[in-house]
Amino acid sequence: MKLKVFLLFVLFFSTSMAQKLNDNSLEKETNLAMRNAIHWLDENQQDDGSWGHYPAITALVVASYLKSNLGFDDVNSIPVIKGIQFLLKCQQPDGGIYVDELKAYNTAISLIALSAADNPEYADAIRRARDFLLTLQLDENLGFTSSDEQYGGIGYDENKESDLSNLEWSLEALKESEKYRKVSESTGQPLEYSGTNVKSTQIASSSSRELFWDKAILFLQRCQNLQTTNDRNWAGSDGGFIYSPSESKAGDYTSYGSMTYAGLKSFIYADVNKDDKRVQAAFNWVKNNYTVENNPQMGEQGLFYYFHTMAKALNVYGDETITDNAGTEHNWRKDIIEKLLKIQNGEGYWVNSNNRWWENNKELVTAYSILTLSYALGY
Repeated sequence: MKLKVFLLFVLFFSTSMAQKLNDNSLEKETNLAMRNAIHWLDENQQDDGSWGHYPAITALVVASYLKSNLGFDDVNSIPVIKGIQFLLKCQQPDGGIYVDELKAYNTAISLIALSAADNPEYADAIRRARDFLLTLQLDENLGFTSSDEQYGGIGYDENKESDLSNLEWSLEALKESEKYRKVSESTGQPLEYSGTNVKSTQIASSSSRELFWDKAILFLQRCQNLQTTNDRNWAGSDGGFIYSPSESKAGDYTSYGSMTYAGLKSFIYADVNKDDKRVQAAFNWVKNNYTVENNPQMGEQGLFYYFHTMAKALNVYGDETITDNAGTEHNWRKDIIEKLLKIQNGEGYWVNSNNRWWENNKELVTAYSILTLSYALGY
């Protein structure tokens, strides 16, 4: 009976994946590409269990193993076990998972990896990392008011300016670890944190997110080129996103690819309705700038971060096809997969010839690519 149920599950799961991709042979080719990449990563793991002796890179690699749907876990996979042990050793007394810098960046991505393991043994480490991340949000507890353009955001460290990239990693980490929120012993209600204050919240209502999510949404609005919701004077109307309320990596206040997908994904994680004008404006920018050939407005810079964020955002958005501004319909899953398969190195890794944002690091870019393929397959 158990075998029958298992076979039915496998049949259903395989069918659902095939329906999403609509190409069984491409799905098999993709799984082979991921296995080759993971074999290359196996060969390049350091003796201390890390990849690159760095928490965030190690966490991305661990997450890529766990989310690949290729059978890796934190019990039987030696590389995953060693990688998680490295991350746990990097957890500091304040709860953050970092070595000496980029505290939010390292902690958020490490939290994503630990949550992906879904192992109750890591519950305390996860809760401490969540608590630490929440203290980094720039709000009243750190002397900011809602009129400050940095309000609601998170930067690389507690003394750094907020940016959308760090905020989107943090939002994803908090979303994926949400089941580990602490519960009040007296009320049974989840506890949420704002700075160093602890307050009880109703998880079932929208007010449960005011302490963190509503502030984050305000920051997201201030990164979007949408005059009707962005109170900054520079705001345009194309619906795309920039790096921070004061900077676009594409120059001036120009919307660009990776940050627009980051903004779209972050709105969805913050439970902003898909029909909301902010979400629809971002998606319209995506349709008007759809491509897998480059990071729109950035070219090769941050290309693999772009692929990764694009696949993740579109996977949670839910539409299987995108019709671009020329009226052409695209199967975005197939487009991304075919692009990555085409540019994979024969040894199994991926790397960007443009070294901005560490994308000349093979371990980092290979982890991005495996995760991208996993999201494109619908895992």
